Amino acid sequence: MAWFFSENNITTEYYTISGEDAAHISRSLRMKVGEALTLCTPDGRRHECEITDVTKDEVTVRITDSTVCEQEPDIKVSLFIALMKGDKIDDVVQKAVELGVYEITPFISARCISRPDEKSLMKKVARWQKIADNAASQSRRGIIPRVNQCIDIRDIPDKVKDIEKSIVFYECGGERLRDIIPSECRSAALITGAEGGFEQSEIDHLTENGVEVATLGKRILRAQTAPIAALCAAMLLTGNME
Repeated sequence: MAWFFSENNITTEYYTISGEDAAHISRSLRMKVGEALTLCTPDGRRHECEITDVTKDEVTVRITDSTVCEQEPDIKVSLFIALMKGDKIDDVVQKAVELGVYEITPFISARCISRPDEKSLMKKVARWQKIADNAASQSRRGIIPRVNQCIDIRDIPDKVKDIEKSIVFYECGGERLRDIIPSECRSAALITGAEGGFEQSEIDHLTENGVEVATLGKRILRAQTAPIAALCAAMLLTGNME
C-alpha cells in the first residue's frame, strides 16, 4: 500500500493531492484510477483512499475509510543530538524516525568537531528533513517527525521546559533510565553528545535547569549509537515496542 501524508485534515469525501506527492504517484509509481493508497493527516487519522482521477500535476482520491492511526507511540520523544562528523546524523535521523521519534533537534556543544557555517547547516537540516520524510513513509508512521534548526547546547533547557522528562546521557555515568522514565511517561527529551562527549560545565548547566543525568550502561557508545540506544530504551520502558 502506498503511504502518504497530508498537511491538512480531511473532512470531505474527495481530496486532491498535488506537488511532489502527486508527481510521485503519477510518474514514479505510475498509479492509475481505481488503485488504493493511504493518507495520514495531522489529527492522527489514517484515510484509506481510491484514486478517482490522475493528471500531470494532481491526483484526486475518494476517501473509503477513516480510522485513528495506531502506528504512533503514546510517548512524544524529542531527540537532541550533537553535531557529528560526516554524514553520521543521516543514519541517526532515519533510524530514529523508524523507531517513533516525535522530533529531532541538532545542537552544537564544546566538543563538536563538525562546525558548519549557517548556510551549510540549513542545507544539512533540509537534507535531514527529507530523510525523515522518506523514513516516515517507509515505516508507515502517522506523522512526519520534524527536524528543527540547529541550536546551541545552552539553549536546550528553554526548549524542554514543557516536556515531562528531560534526560542527558553522560559518558561518566548517571542514573538508570528505568529509574527515571516511568511506564506512564508521555513526553521525554533525550540528549546525547558528540564524538568527544560533554564538558562537565555543560552537564552542570543542564542539571541546574532540571535535566536529569542517565547512563546507557558500562560501555562507551559511539555518538551515532547513543541516540538510537536511548530512544529504543525509552520506547521499551513505556510499552511502545510491544
